[in-house]
Amino acid sequence: MSAMTVMRMREPPALELDALTLAALVDGHCDDPFAVLGPHSIGAGRVRIRCYLPQAEAVDVLAREDGRLLSTLQPLQVPGLYAGHIGAGQAYRLRIRWPGDSLQETEDPYAFGPLLSDFDLYLIGEGSHRELGRCLGAQALTVDGVPGVRFAVWAPNARRVSVVGDFNSWDGRRHSMRVRRPSGVWEIFVPHLQPGSVYKYEILGPQGLLPLKADPVALQSQVAPMTASIVAEPQPFAWTDDGWLQSRRERAAVSAPLSIYEVHAGSWRRRWDAGHSSLSWDELGDQLIAYVAELGFTHIELLPVMSHPFGGSWGYQPLGLFAPQASFGTPDAFRRFVDRAHQAGIGVILDWVPAHFPTDEHGLARFDGTALYEHEDPREGFHQDWNTLIYNLGRREVHGFMLASALHWIEHYHIDGLRVDAVASMLYRDYSRQPGEWIPNRYGGRENLENVDFLRHLNTVVGDRCPGVLMIAEESTAWPGVTRPAHDGGLGFTYKWNMGWMHDTLHYMRSDPVHRRYHHNQITFGLVYAFSEHFVLPLSHDEVVHGKGSLIGKMPGDDWQRYANLRAYYAFMWSHPGKKLLFMGGELAQQREWDHDTQLDWAALRDPRHAGMQRLIGDLNRLYRETPALHKKDGDGAGFHWLIGDDAGNSVFAYVRYGSDAQPPLIAICNFTPVPRNGYRVGVPRSGRWREVLNTDSQHYDGSGSGNLGMLNAAPQPSHGQPFSVQLMLPPLAVVWLRHEP
Repeated sequence: MSAMTVMRMREPPALELDALTLAALVDGHCDDPFAVLGPHSIGAGRVRIRCYLPQAEAVDVLAREDGRLLSTLQPLQVPGLYAGHIGAGQAYRLRIRWPGDSLQETEDPYAFGPLLSDFDLYLIGEGSHRELGRCLGAQALTVDGVPGVRFAVWAPNARRVSVVGDFNSWDGRRHSMRVRRPSGVWEIFVPHLQPGSVYKYEILGPQGLLPLKADPVALQSQVAPMTASIVAEPQPFAWTDDGWLQSRRERAAVSAPLSIYEVHAGSWRRRWDAGHSSLSWDELGDQLIAYVAELGFTHIELLPVMSHPFGGSWGYQPLGLFAPQASFGTPDAFRRFVDRAHQAGIGVILDWVPAHFPTDEHGLARFDGTALYEHEDPREGFHQDWNTLIYNLGRREVHGFMLASALHWIEHYHIDGLRVDAVASMLYRDYSRQPGEWIPNRYGGRENLENVDFLRHLNTVVGDRCPGVLMIAEESTAWPGVTRPAHDGGLGFTYKWNMGWMHDTLHYMRSDPVHRRYHHNQITFGLVYAFSEHFVLPLSHDEVVHGKGSLIGKMPGDDWQRYANLRAYYAFMWSHPGKKLLFMGGELAQQREWDHDTQLDWAALRDPRHAGMQRLIGDLNRLYRETPALHKKDGDGAGFHWLIGDDAGNSVFAYVRYGSDAQPPLIAICNFTPVPRNGYRVGVPRSGRWREVLNTDSQHYDGSGSGNLGMLNAAPQPSHGQPFSVQLMLPPLAVVWLRHEP
């Protein structure tokens, strides 16, 4: 009689399982697999080992140190369930025979103790863990000398969570995870799993088995339409941008120039292959960065690059808040792009979406079978406009999850700023809702107090940990103090998009010049509140989609007037207080509305009108950066003074911009009619020469070429409240900039 037969005769009660436990294990309902599987001391210097490996034909236990056979495990009540004994204190691994005589040697996942520290779990529960991207999710690391991957996921209401993938034939019974109460975090270490492995979570919720879920904290994801998560490469990236990071705080000052080129990475330029596919991050690094540097922009702002399931959302419905969109390359490819931008002197801003997320079943929606990341009540938890779910930022863990996402992009991808999307929808509980469709706050008001607390906390933490990083709010309401520090009762953003300026001035420019005298205040009104916040003037993607047409398409008149109008509008914008943002294609005067499935109309540059517009944008950026008067006092009313704000009959405006006393002021004169005006007198604050540094009617920009021969001398003739004045020729539908020369 063999030794194995003797063991089975003597000790079956110690090896086999009771019917309830066995059924839970086989049916995938076991909520504590570590209590059943793996090594367990049974006294007398012995350890019992159980393994549940469906489809396995035999299992041996080998000494980890030298590979000698310690035990051959016995098959028990059901196929795939094995058990046996070894001596206590022996490190071991399993040799598993699979169908077809395939052998696998690996450590037992159930032989490893708790993985996350109690302090990690405490911080997660408190919502104050700032490194969730290095704590939760899939982390390739070494545990007890064994390489592998540690998985951890927050699912407090789940009855069972398993990690599944090709490595276990997507069988949720193979790697059921340990739950760490009361945090609700589930964890397991899978030995010898490699970076690049594909995985999801199989979750048994309170009401039953859920669709397989992608990892909320995945660092890498599959290319859509595939939806699984990927174990990311753990090797640190070799950054070369120390000099940039050291100067970032100075570059981010309100007194510094900020000119942003907004880009949708998938449609800026496309390959000339059969599918006209999007460029990769490395290709964008070769082409986009050089282009932006040549045009003189200080920053690139990317529409959300966080992993999103539907390209038609342009990234504004993301599900992977820690993973870049896979269609453009790996996470390290994106890091290379950012690093190269910094080497070229270009900052990188990302649009980031903490307001809502899509309802895709593989994502965050009812993640553990309950409303975990979202609100349960649709009056709080569902966006009717976008058919998305709203984050429950009043829940500590969700608050911490989103804050950790923001820090992840800043600290691990060296991002220079986040443009926070849809802030207005976060501030008001009744946003886009009718009476009875929303729930008041605890005081009966419409303000979303939990979201306000989140935004203040977000901006405070980013400011403390990452000085010099820009936090920009897309906020379209009259909420006070958006850019006031949080400790002074504000929201703490660096900048706010000036949506009112954009709507008013675009409405003015769309008007026929003969009617502009009746809309004069749409140009002047923005200065009433221009210094109440720190503003970015946005001509964003939102103005060239959904049937709104292109910017050039909004301009009235014949072809010549349309291009002249747009050139004048750009020069007005670049001389107006506030930082600048232009969506890609605007610099080309692209005729058609933006289409995310095709590239920009680069062929249009063969037309002198389009090439001239592009040259104008380059010159505007160059002058803006080298002229302190245009940016030094952007947030200070002392940096702006109206010279002519009341000439509605001629639709003429003139104003002066100031830097410091030692720096030359700049005057912008705008003629928004197609009538040239000779001998037009404008008051100036200083005597001497005033150089015409910009004229949008220049032939260089495909204008008519009328102007002032480059230089004007101020006469001691008071005008417009100034001690001196110049008499100049105002070209039609044009803006002229005059800079004082001592």
